[in-house]
Amino acid sequence: MTMFPSTASPLTSGSAAARTVAALPAHIQPTPSSSSSSLLAFTHVLSRLKTQKRTGWVRSGVAGPESIADHMYRMGVLAMLVPPEEGFDVGRAVQMALVHDIAEAVVGDIAPSDNVPKAEKQRLEAEAMDAFVKEYLHDSPEARCMEELWEEYEAQSTPTARLIKDLDRFEMCLQVLEYERSDNLDLSQFYTALEGVRHPAVRHWGECLLEERKAFLVQKTGEVESTEEQR
Repeated sequence: MTMFPSTASPLTSGSAAARTVAALPAHIQPTPSSSSSSLLAFTHVLSRLKTQKRTGWVRSGVAGPESIADHMYRMGVLAMLVPPEEGFDVGRAVQMALVHDIAEAVVGDIAPSDNVPKAEKQRLEAEAMDAFVKEYLHDSPEARCMEELWEEYEAQSTPTARLIKDLDRFEMCLQVLEYERSDNLDLSQFYTALEGVRHPAVRHWGECLLEERKAFLVQKTGEVESTEEQR
């Protein structure tokens, strides 16, 4: 887990949202008297999603690990590719994919290997979301919508939320195979995530991905054997 350093001075408010903001650098803190300035500050906070590398890849020795924003972007595109079904709102699914990890702009990418209790991780991320909504976006309807999407995903309370969770797992495994190819790594342990996929279309994609990996490993083994024979 990478936590961002604090260079800010304390705020006067004692709320959790204010304390979260106070932990951020001064140049990206909101301006209480200006909604436009606060909105711009919020977008600067989001830039951290573009630079923060995903913890699992860093610890696995990947040379050029993806960022949190990289991950969420491809999830958003994947949501557009899910076959339509009754009651499925593709627009809402894409929106949820794009905000499901947004709190990590403040708290960083907390991985299971960090051994942070689930309740603590949820508290930190909820406080970050509260800061976004109240301190940066002044409790606007758009901000409340974003928070609602995030909460729905966290609760896994709807078919859309469960679909996005499945896409989260699948997108990670897509990235696993890409790193196995580019960095010559064995990242087998990550593929267990596909066991939790329930959506039929995403489960089928996962099966196809595993077949692709099998073919890759066969080819890789053949290339190694050929090299050894030439020695």
